[in-house]
Amino acid sequence: MGTMPAMADLDLDTTVDTDTPYMLASIRGRVGLMTFNNPERRNAMKMEMNRAIVDILDRFQADDAVRVVVMQGAGDRAFVSGADISEFETNRSSPEARAEFDAVAAAAGRAMDALDKPLIAKIRGFCMGGGLATALRADIRIAADDGQFAIPAARLGLGYGFAGIRSLVGLVGPAMASEILLSARRFSAAEAAAMGLVNRVVPVAELDGVVDELAATIGANAPLTLRAAKAAIGEAMRDPDRRDLDRVAELVEACFTSADYVEGRRAFMEKRTPRFEGR
Repeated sequence: MGTMPAMADLDLDTTVDTDTPYMLASIRGRVGLMTFNNPERRNAMKMEMNRAIVDILDRFQADDAVRVVVMQGAGDRAFVSGADISEFETNRSSPEARAEFDAVAAAAGRAMDALDKPLIAKIRGFCMGGGLATALRADIRIAADDGQFAIPAARLGLGYGFAGIRSLVGLVGPAMASEILLSARRFSAAEAAAMGLVNRVVPVAELDGVVDELAATIGANAPLTLRAAKAAIGEAMRDPDRRDLDRVAELVEACFTSADYVEGRRAFMEKRTPRFEGR
């Protein structure tokens, strides 16, 4: 399975089967860790990797002990460098093959969007094309200062779907989205932070520790509150006429009627750390 980075406050990893050597997954305490494991090709995405994402995230979603998910690339050269172009001749050379490829990639995207637990992207090195699209689905993006970001579709003759462009525009605005897409150039981690593409940039040597601490902090918070907040943020990004505000209201009400709300109040009064159970 390979060596997993230590997660801050947690015990030994529990390995999660992925049915492919190109994806690794484990659970350590409150944290689910998903690793894109194709380092020889800078973690370029194969179809089987997208298929595995669905199973991994379904597993994390179903496990109440998992409160936050971190995704990362194996090795020190890349988060994900994009789709594996070596598969294009087989998987994207005809309308039928392209439709299957797109369907598999879309299913992986839906699995990320459906995850109601916080998702953190830990980014080193190349974060390009489909890799950047994957990172955009995270709630929080932490990058090392060696990060490089690009969407090179214009250099490959690819069409870039509306959903991905809308997410990009929502983060960086139309002007910077235009520069990213139309120039197809690479942007440094510092540029990515300045435009709002990532939450923050840290030195390479500090990346693991910063993400570990963030994951531990989030994982110790009230799960029902995390779920309600994530849902509300997601609905805020939708068109007003498509927002499910009733669901958000139900999730908020669930917080106030929960045992965790009682525990939070008691812990505050007793000046101790709360012990939340997600109920």
